[in-house]
Amino acid sequence: MNNTIKTEVVVIGGGPAGYAAAFRCSDLGLKTIIVENYKKLGGVCLNVGCIPSKTLLNIAKIIKEHKFFLKKGVFNNNIEINLNNIINWKQDVVNKLTNGLNFLAKKRNIDIIHGMGFLETENCLNVINQNNLKILFKNAIIATGSQPIILPNLPYKDERIWNSTDALNLKQIPKKMMIIGSGIIGLEMATIYQSFGTKIDIIEISNTFLSEVDDDIIDIYKKNIKNKFNFIFGTEIISVDANKNLLQVQMTNDNHKSVFSKEYDVILVAIGRKPNSDFINKKFNKIFINNSGFINVDNQMRTNISNIYAVGDVVGYPMLAHKGIHEGHLAAEVISGKKHYFVPKIIPSIAYTHPEIAWIGITEKSAIKNNLNYKSSIFSWKALGRAVSSNAENGLTKLIIEKDSNRIIGGSIVGHNAGELLGEISLAIEMGCDIEDISLTIHAHPTFYESIGIAAEIYTGTATDIINTKNF
Repeated sequence: MNNTIKTEVVVIGGGPAGYAAAFRCSDLGLKTIIVENYKKLGGVCLNVGCIPSKTLLNIAKIIKEHKFFLKKGVFNNNIEINLNNIINWKQDVVNKLTNGLNFLAKKRNIDIIHGMGFLETENCLNVINQNNLKILFKNAIIATGSQPIILPNLPYKDERIWNSTDALNLKQIPKKMMIIGSGIIGLEMATIYQSFGTKIDIIEISNTFLSEVDDDIIDIYKKNIKNKFNFIFGTEIISVDANKNLLQVQMTNDNHKSVFSKEYDVILVAIGRKPNSDFINKKFNKIFINNSGFINVDNQMRTNISNIYAVGDVVGYPMLAHKGIHEGHLAAEVISGKKHYFVPKIIPSIAYTHPEIAWIGITEKSAIKNNLNYKSSIFSWKALGRAVSSNAENGLTKLIIEKDSNRIIGGSIVGHNAGELLGEISLAIEMGCDIEDISLTIHAHPTFYESIGIAAEIYTGTATDIINTKNF
């Protein structure tokens, strides 16, 4: 068998950034190969991240709503959870999407080679698998993604110490769980397991969570999850004793002056992710990597080696699939000869909690910090017909407007399907919309996205769904 093959483009990694890059390369007429270490395309996002977590969050939402209506007497019987069938349902959803990716790759005549890829030269990739292939390429796109950050000094060999992948595998439904880290992953896992009946403590070394999000948005979220999670802020883990039936955790919240302990069935470590950049460069050792472990790229996703590109989590924050997908498209287009650049005005961020928290562009916090001449316009969902009728009235839509130009420069939403509502705000910012463009656009009634139109009307003084306080 010939252990050396040639291609125009090799994409190293088959996650969202990688497969998007490969598919776009193929569509542009470039012979393309994907090298993927795992059995299926889709990367962390599709297989053990975004998709399985949203599947479980959807089930958690149904459980939450059922409990509410049970208390109201609308429903008569409790939900009985069948854990095995939930696991099967989650896997069916993942399989449907991974099979779809394989179909798309096959239709595009993209070869998928399973194994670990290591750069040997500017034009050669070693693939370690049963055949130990060499791939000679004209261009390479590194899309190796990221992995969970490990907290030192924890007994990781113990099956009760989890990362997000373990949590999504639903190994068990613990009675008491500690989640270390209050970022998006930690909050989403807390949402899922609390709905299954787990008592949750969220431990955070800082004194807040989602610090980039405006306080009024966070306040609405806190009211919604009151008595559901127990946040323990400003706290550091000292040690974990795994030698007993329950994990005994020693903590301090006053810089080691005093120590307290609590017991848990499971500890989930969710303190962030780090780029998978080391191994790809280990033998080659010529690609510039910064002190945070991210591969340095320009605004065409090109590394310091002119024919090697990098996209997705491995190149920097925010570590989001939708950012990686766009970067993958752009790298493919640049390789094909197009003079395109990655210069987005905004990138949306969403915590798929209950309720969802979503933000894009300038927040009020960043406007104040950067001394911008701005004004915010806020609409509470208590006056939104669709929200009230959907048991979702504890929400809020907030727009940030640049005073000098009246352009929308940011938006934040907390509430049901907040992430879906960012679309209109995103387009408005990218297109440089005046706030009046939104207020004069007819929004369907009753809908959740109507809240964006009303928030705009509040700013222009034309809102009738609330008492109009604007001075004319």
